[in-house]
Amino acid sequence: MAKAQGLTWTVEDADQMTQAEIYGAVITQMGQKDKRLVALTADLARSTKIGKFEEKIPERFFNFGIAEANMFAVASGMADAGLIPIVSTFAVFSSLRAAEFVRTDICYQKRNVKIIATHSGTSFGQAGTTHHCTEDLAVMRALAGMTVIAPADALETAKAVEAAVAMDGPVYIRIGRGFEPPLHKDLGFEFQIGKAIQLREGTDLTVIATGVPVRHAVEAADLAKQQGHSVRVLDMHTLKPLDEAAVLAAVKDTRRIVTVEDHSVVGGLGTAVAEAIARSGKGCAFRSLGYQDCYSIVGYPDDLQHHYCIDGDGILAAIGEVLKADFEADEDWADED
Repeated sequence: MAKAQGLTWTVEDADQMTQAEIYGAVITQMGQKDKRLVALTADLARSTKIGKFEEKIPERFFNFGIAEANMFAVASGMADAGLIPIVSTFAVFSSLRAAEFVRTDICYQKRNVKIIATHSGTSFGQAGTTHHCTEDLAVMRALAGMTVIAPADALETAKAVEAAVAMDGPVYIRIGRGFEPPLHKDLGFEFQIGKAIQLREGTDLTVIATGVPVRHAVEAADLAKQQGHSVRVLDMHTLKPLDEAAVLAAVKDTRRIVTVEDHSVVGGLGTAVAEAIARSGKGCAFRSLGYQDCYSIVGYPDDLQHHYCIDGDGILAAIGEVLKADFEADEDWADED
């Protein structure tokens, strides 16, 4: 069967792509070694790639049909029985349709459930608003006890899944549809929950990004360097717990911050970073890129990222604007350690 090219995508193409494909393989390998792992889906085994688990370990695979709330309730019970449920469905269904069950049955009960939410942000842009999810980071950050991770690419997703299973407690991992280009060249990088990865050094401005926009942030930083600007790039893969030390180091060293996310600017990465800065009492020039309190139009993901200024071009433009911004000079900061 011929593979589609360009903007014509099919499920078959995802097998040759990134995040969803890799996580399906990773949890299957882990499930073959650890019999506590069980995989749950709500009629989306193929779309989310959790179906790979079913192919190898069918006796520990459960399909609940289009009943996401029931799926999360059962996952809570399985965790209480000592199993480690890996629950996968679209981000919009995990964080909105079944939010009450995630909150009450999983977080409130402190269940050891791992949620892998696919098709996040506008990664399924052509499906329209019902399948976009630009609110999930805000919702999941607000749930007590929930760890929230948004990997930048497939290799980072693999490490995030392994780290999530290794820890106790509920974890929400947000990934795209499966067509995201790679950021990392190999697995030779350190991944730690709650610890940002610095991808570029810089002293003039810091771009803090999460998820797919991390790749765009690197592109923008490299272009800015050609223009004579030194831009630091932080891959903030974990939004909760946030690496506040990395944020405050960026404030101290660069005094200018731009955040980027495929998510609403309300409640997501930008909000988390702004909260950390406000708590510190330090000042900086700040800009948050994402969906500005709006629902996305319908379109292909690359086009939407450009339209909403969260691709390389948009980030580079924001860098230029924030570099011109004034901030209150206060080099003493007497309360520093």
